[in-house]
Amino acid sequence: MGIWQVDADTLAGSRFIVSQLAETTASLKKLADPRAAHPGERRWLDAYLPAYRALLAAEPVTALLVDTAFGASWIADFVTPTPTGEHELDLADGLALVRATPPDAVRAHLAVASPGPLPAPLARADDLAERTAALLEWTWQETVRPDWARRRRVLEADVVARTRELTVGGWAAAFGGMRPAMRWLGDGQLRINAHDYPPRDISGAALLFVPVTPEQGWVSWPEPADRYAVVYPCAGALADTGGAAPPAGLATLLGTARAQVLTLLEQPLTTTQLVALTGQGLGSVGRHLRVLLDARLVRRRRAGRSVLYYRTPAADTLLAAQREPGS
Repeated sequence: MGIWQVDADTLAGSRFIVSQLAETTASLKKLADPRAAHPGERRWLDAYLPAYRALLAAEPVTALLVDTAFGASWIADFVTPTPTGEHELDLADGLALVRATPPDAVRAHLAVASPGPLPAPLARADDLAERTAALLEWTWQETVRPDWARRRRVLEADVVARTRELTVGGWAAAFGGMRPAMRWLGDGQLRINAHDYPPRDISGAALLFVPVTPEQGWVSWPEPADRYAVVYPCAGALADTGGAAPPAGLATLLGTARAQVLTLLEQPLTTTQLVALTGQGLGSVGRHLRVLLDARLVRRRRAGRSVLYYRTPAADTLLAAQREPGS
């Protein structure tokens, strides 16, 4: 498994940051492997996959580059430069880092991502970094930027919710829900994935946590390694919040904020996800859930380390009545 040895100073100085480049790279990776994690992601893929596939059909070298860079278990390092941690990494800064990668380094990174002989078109090309940057820029302009304001709100809400988890439950709670195999093992050991890699001592380095809305994640660090980043899928990822506006009558009955929570619970969600989706504070969401539980409009169940909330049949009936013609 991949284990990082982390000292107390590194943990104390760790930060959550938002990165336009990470969000764009995660979106490109999702387009390259279009398996939807939830209905909102399915709608996003349906909207943008045709244009993405048409673009790659016209650029066969770029299509081959994508297949190789997003390997079975590793992403080519030059595609995922590590933020400096000094400020939010915007797209221009990130693309400059991608473009600055020398051709030999690009080929070396591709060989790690997809072991074996490089396809001949990639072995001969010296413009692979520029091709990658151009594709990332297209992904940003066409598929991320139109929705960036909302995505950023979801990302920032996730950071707030996870900071609260850290305050209440410590690092074990904060790490437990980030990535499927990520766990705080104690004794300064952070398991970041289930791969059988040698442990890395990252004591003294900067440790960054970067949420993204697509169901994607990775880790990165430069060489020499003075900082490490954990990119993880945030709560409430790409959900269709626009379709979850509460009916006017329900909002009058329950209050708009509480009605919004009830409307979103068409599928089971955690408190953290509700915070991310609604933009409400963790305390407010908790109070709404308690009222809805007491009114028997919501139930809850445990799933692993998470508690999921979902609507009862009575709540479904109430919402259905609100949506009937003439209601």
